[in-house]
Order: sequence, then structure tokens, then C-alpha cells
Amino acid sequence: MAISKVSIASFLLCLLLLNLAEAADQTERTRLDANLTSGKIDCDAACTARCQLASRQRLCHRACGTCCARCDCVPPGTSGNRDVCPCYATMTTHGGRLKCP
Repeated sequence: MAISKVSIASFLLCLLLLNLAEAADQTERTRLDANLTSGKIDCDAACTARCQLASRQRLCHRACGTCCARCDCVPPGTSGNRDVCPCYATMTTHGGRLKCP
């Protein structure tokens, strides 16, 4: 009888540990999903990639950073691909020129 109580207790303990591990995993997945769906991207890295071939990299990076912060999007590549991010593509300066590189 003592063996059966020990085995039942260990079985329940294993179930409890599995439940805790699954809850921790679910919490981590929820946090990662929240980061992905929040739309926040790494503007610094995206703009560094976008402006790597620009002749005036500081100016490009500054303009790209402003556009990225407002739109949460930077088109892939070093130029073009503006259809991927309409907000980025349509932002203009006070003079009516395209703001985002």
C-alpha cells in the first residue's frame, strides 16, 4: 500500500511539473506574439540596411529613421520596393518631395 501512495504522489508531482512547464511555454509564446503583432521593428537595423549604398548615409539614416518611427515599416533592399510599405512611400517633405529614402 505504501508503494502505491508513493507512486501516486510521484505521478501527481510529474503532472504538476508538466503543467507548470506548459504554462511557462505558453507565457513565452504569448509575449513573443505580442512583440510580433505590435508592429515594432528594429528601425536602426532596417535603416542601416536601407541606406548602406547611399552617398549621404547620415542624411539617409536620419530620414529613414523618422519614416520608420512613424510607419513601423521600411521597404526591403537599398532602394525601390515602396509598394511594400505605403505609409513610407507616400510621406513627403514640406516642399512636396518624397521624404523617405
